[in-house]
Amino acid sequence: MTKLTLDIDNLEQLANICGSLDKHLEVIARSLDVIINNKGAEFTITGDSAQLAAQVLEDLLALSDKQTIGLQDLEMCIKARTQDGLPSQTVNIKTRRKMIHVRSANQQHYVKSITDKDCTFGIGPAGTGKTYLAVARAVEALERSDVRRIILVRPAVEAGEKLGFLPGDLTEKVDPYLRPIYDALYEMLGFEKVTKLLDKNVIEVAPLAFMRGRTLNESFIILDEAQNTTIEQMKMFLTRMGFGSKMVITGDITQIDLARPDQSGLIQAMKVLSDEKQISFCHFESKDVVRHKLVQRIVLAYEKFES
Repeated sequence: MTKLTLDIDNLEQLANICGSLDKHLEVIARSLDVIINNKGAEFTITGDSAQLAAQVLEDLLALSDKQTIGLQDLEMCIKARTQDGLPSQTVNIKTRRKMIHVRSANQQHYVKSITDKDCTFGIGPAGTGKTYLAVARAVEALERSDVRRIILVRPAVEAGEKLGFLPGDLTEKVDPYLRPIYDALYEMLGFEKVTKLLDKNVIEVAPLAFMRGRTLNESFIILDEAQNTTIEQMKMFLTRMGFGSKMVITGDITQIDLARPDQSGLIQAMKVLSDEKQISFCHFESKDVVRHKLVQRIVLAYEKFES
């Protein structure tokens, strides 16, 4: 049995930690197979993982001063305490609307590389935060005036769906595929702010084909779904970088939709540029998945089946 008293300032902070109708406590208890009872800020925890549960509650206390705690934040706190080899410190990305806490060792390496290097590749399965963290760094850089623009790029590849049958021009056809990036931007900047920045071209969304011939200065450029670029397209994209710019390229080499997967520009770039000092390659694994826990098990099951 472990007893814990949290240094709570008010009832709102306690509710933020425990969740609506103690939902957060239920998740901790179920995830760590413990029983949690509390009277106000005094907690009694029983079970083999009682000490871990107490540490999760202390992590939630530290978070509760800065933001409203959601289920994703809770899952990350539990994951940080239960996975082996995770760093004890947390890297933060701060935007005006949100503080993003980066706990996984691979994710920390990724966000540090984005800061330190001119060009960073994030490679790994869905749900590992590759795109979300890149957008967070881009918003942070824009708000600090480190860059003047954010440019979001995606190859227009038919991933099982026929683009030709979708309404609109090429940009309008590609926009739905960039919805995860839009959702991240709305979360960090707000809908109205994003709309204004899009209207002013401070944030630009473009198909990869539209990058040809351009030089992008003082920009934060994100290429998403890079596994679906051809070798020629990847070379073209990488040579668009101008002065004062950063590039982040994200992709999952297990989900290539090209007619010839061996011609993926992402795979080729990993071989050609592996020794370049100002380029970082960050690889994510199934343990880095930050979505619902079932997603991590699904990724693992597919990896096992395909191997």
